[in-house]
Amino acid sequence: MQVHGSCAARDGAGVLLLGPPGAGKSDLVLRLLDRGFMLVADDRVEIVDGCAAPPAALAGLLEVRGLGIVRLPHVAPVRLALAVALGAGAVRMPAAERYAPADIPLLRVDAAAASAPAVIALALDCAAGRVPQLAGAFA
Repeated sequence: MQVHGSCAARDGAGVLLLGPPGAGKSDLVLRLLDRGFMLVADDRVEIVDGCAAPPAALAGLLEVRGLGIVRLPHVAPVRLALAVALGAGAVRMPAAERYAPADIPLLRVDAAAASAPAVIALALDCAAGRVPQLAGAFA
């Protein structure tokens, strides 16, 4: 299945970023790269058996607004561990949700928030069981 989204990975675990055009998916991938993540796919993501990869024609490409399209190192395929729906209005104490097509946890994040990359990195650690959560999306 192919979805409109972007994907980055850390330690072999993929984070699928979902949202409408202009939601900030590519920009958030760029910010995640600064936190030690690797590019998996931008704009289109192929999902097969819970793993993400770019379509061949887009492998290693990232659109950077204000700069253009660049070719970067990338990793694929990666096992998806977390889906993030981008949009304004992330709730303070979210209930657990799942992204049904890949059966992985779903988190809602405001891509424009300065903390978005840190929230996603911490959520990935929570989803993987590396950081315990007392209440919220993974409790």
